[in-house]
Amino acid sequence: MSKAEPILKPTEIAHLEHLFRFQCDEEGRYLAAFMPKDPTDKAAYLAKMTPLLSNPTVNNQTIFVNGNIVGSIAKFVMHSDAEITYWIDRNFWGKGIATQALQKILSIEHARPLFGRTAFDNFGSQRVLEKCGFKKIGTDKGFANARGEEIEEFIYKLM
Repeated sequence: MSKAEPILKPTEIAHLEHLFRFQCDEEGRYLAAFMPKDPTDKAAYLAKMTPLLSNPTVNNQTIFVNGNIVGSIAKFVMHSDAEITYWIDRNFWGKGIATQALQKILSIEHARPLFGRTAFDNFGSQRVLEKCGFKKIGTDKGFANARGEEIEEFIYKLM
């Protein structure tokens, strides 16, 4: 059986309900680390995400495999830097989906340099960035709501 290839589609309001459920996964939240204070607040999630769907500086894509939503990936701008973020449903971790999705968005999103950040112990996300050509350029510290403490994050850059 061949491995299913992820397909990216622009995120629509109808996708948000499904994408919200991913951040309710405790293990996923722990690895993502930098979350809203209350990641189970659906109204706050929808209020934040809905306007981003029409923001021209944000490229939100929903990741589908075999017609099912399995994650999201987006390019956004923070402090004048283009950054990448992604989230894969834990049921699909370790299948190469994040790497393939990142490769796909990099082929349509040409902002460079492009930065990625990941918690110091999120080894899966670190591998995804490295497989796609990102180089670790530094570290930062920030308060990780999902862990209730300040932690180190690694900063990656793609030229």
